[in-house]
Amino acid sequence: MKTKISFLIGGLILILSCCSNEERLTIPYLNTTDASCITEATAVSGGIISSDGGSDVVACGVCWSTAPNPTIVNSLTSDTTSTVEFVSKITGLKPSTTYYIRAYATNKVGTAYGLQDTLTTKSFTLTTIAPTIIMAQTASSGGVVSSDGDNLTVSAKGICWSTSVNPTVDLPTKTVSGSGAGPFISNITGLIANTTYFIRAYATNSVGTKYGNELSFTTAQIVTDLDGNMYNSVIIGTQIWMVENLKTTKYRDGSSILNVTDDAQWGNLSTGAYCDYNNIESHSTIYGRLYNWYAVSDSRNIAPAGWHVATVDEWAILSTYLGGKSVAGGKLKTTGTTYWFSPNWGATNESGFSALPSGCRNKYVGDFYGIGEDSYWWCTTEYSKPYAWVNFIENYSREIYSSDRSKTYGFSVRCLRDY
Repeated sequence: MKTKISFLIGGLILILSCCSNEERLTIPYLNTTDASCITEATAVSGGIISSDGGSDVVACGVCWSTAPNPTIVNSLTSDTTSTVEFVSKITGLKPSTTYYIRAYATNKVGTAYGLQDTLTTKSFTLTTIAPTIIMAQTASSGGVVSSDGDNLTVSAKGICWSTSVNPTVDLPTKTVSGSGAGPFISNITGLIANTTYFIRAYATNSVGTKYGNELSFTTAQIVTDLDGNMYNSVIIGTQIWMVENLKTTKYRDGSSILNVTDDAQWGNLSTGAYCDYNNIESHSTIYGRLYNWYAVSDSRNIAPAGWHVATVDEWAILSTYLGGKSVAGGKLKTTGTTYWFSPNWGATNESGFSALPSGCRNKYVGDFYGIGEDSYWWCTTEYSKPYAWVNFIENYSREIYSSDRSKTYGFSVRCLRDY
């Protein structure tokens, strides 16, 4: 309000008007601090009050909105008014969203705003990796957590699965495969044979849990032969292979396969026969049994129902799927030197085929050799009258080889599921 002041000067009365202190007050003046420490749900900003407008600042902070020019009617922080510079932590934001922010300061005259700034919250993408090494009760999958910036904290990541669509971490069927951004691999266990499952990668942080794309797969079968031996199986490309070498002593019709232990007799055979390596039955538990080609080609069928001994062309399909003969052998071999002699070059077993060095029986004198070094498998494909195709791998190579061998050799057998 105006105040009138009278003065008597030389017999004249002068009346002057002046303004009170209150009429000289203004709203504060301040700047908005650039946003920093931006995460999926939070950020840091603040302001610097360069003038309080002649009146104490009673409130200050940062206000924000997804629309321009936010005001204190929108979301806001409330900070201490005792300092010229203040820092505000903005919370409750949504991922991958652009916000407009302004610092504000209020005194008795009103509220002032700093210049507008923008920020975009962070986010991350999550991709589910297609399942591999699919067996009857296990499979392998994983995911890739890709961040679009820093300050991303993933506390847990893994795979969840179910026989129903859209599995979540609320189910007990999940893996935990570390934390943070980046790729990960999970081993899925406890599955049921010949069952379809749905899987999703997941990643959890302070905001919540995010899921990757959903994929599905069907587990392989568990196969039983007439002796009661059980075989796991694995899906490799378009084929389903047994994971173990054949151990049966019977043809599919129930008739027995001849067990020949005598060395000289073995070399003179022209009918089907089997043996254990070094004629030690316990070897077959790990490595399977050895058969001559006559047992493999017998019309009574050596493979369980629904399965067959692979042809040379079917072995070629397998090696092509695994990158070609020059590398496929390594992808078929079990790793390490528990069974394979050192150096077991190139062994990864990334196919899940789990080849072991089962050795063989000589075609002439019937003696045994090669356990720990080589693995041979018969093909049903005949090469010539005395010979048939065989595939083999060695501890000194990652290659898989195809060649002809006398039908009187004793080699392992792997079965392939009928199409």
